Amino acid sequence: GRTLVSPEGTVSFDWSATFARISFTGGYLALEAGDTGKDWFNVWIDREPTADPDRIVTIDRDTTLVLFQAKERKPMAHRIVIQKRTEGEQGRAIFKAFTAEGAFLQAECIRPRVIEFVGDSYTCGYGSENSVREDPFRPADENPSKTYADIIGRYFGADVLHISHSGQGIARNYDDAGRGRHMPDRYPCTFDLMEEPAWDFSAITPSITVIYLGTNDFSTGRQPTYPEFKAGWMRLLQSIKEKYGAEHPVLCVAPLHNRDIHDYVFRIVETCSLPNVHYAGLPAQVHDQDGDLGASWHPNYSGHLKKACNLIPVLSTITGWPMENKPIE
Repeated sequence: GRTLVSPEGTVSFDWSATFARISFTGGYLALEAGDTGKDWFNVWIDREPTADPDRIVTIDRDTTLVLFQAKERKPMAHRIVIQKRTEGEQGRAIFKAFTAEGAFLQAECIRPRVIEFVGDSYTCGYGSENSVREDPFRPADENPSKTYADIIGRYFGADVLHISHSGQGIARNYDDAGRGRHMPDRYPCTFDLMEEPAWDFSAITPSITVIYLGTNDFSTGRQPTYPEFKAGWMRLLQSIKEKYGAEHPVLCVAPLHNRDIHDYVFRIVETCSLPNVHYAGLPAQVHDQDGDLGASWHPNYSGHLKKACNLIPVLSTITGWPMENKPIE
């Protein structure tokens, strides 16, 4: 994910789902860390990440967390994946140092397949751990590993980058909150909540970018005009093309909201005059409005599974990655 490395070697980040892989020998691994707020993290031990982690840890101050401790401290090789569950509004984390009982090994580098997702609360995993739509949001219920984005990434064996912030839109945020700064403004930034420094796009080049925005633009019974919406979407598309090249594939997803938003996004894709830009519209029936919803009427894991099942064939066609006969989970 997007990080800032200090001259001292510490690593700071705030975007949702930013993760690290660590490989080491021995029966002990600790992390010295800090945070500007309180962030929650998923931890997987000696296995690939799934929807459910082996451990959940929090960082809300300068602290040292023991991430792994085996009763029998054999000099075996182990690997840990740690992923930020909560989004930028909950805090900016800093990883200062890892301490292992044995030696550090070369961890797996970034994978050949990388998918960048630009989105809002759905992409953050807002409420995805919950199963009661009337419940209020709690940071503990936010989990990007249960989102359509990570489900798609796991299916294709791809690393996933989340550039997402709850309540954000293309031209209008939820209930007009935070006027003047929308996802096209946040996209070029290293940190979600800070305009500087700008992100160095040469650090990671994704295979494809998926834009899943618009729900907040159409929230609370209001919506921007088509010219306003198109101007915001074009700013984002042009920024992506400028950073990754004209032929970089982009999938624009119209969320289930109403017919107007599908019309807006489809018209933009058809008239943008940019190469390799694609459209996918999620129908209202992609998931139900009861059992597939979590906190604050956001999709839970079941709802995200259904979204992923709708989008996987589209990404397969665009990227040329084959669809395999394996679980989507």
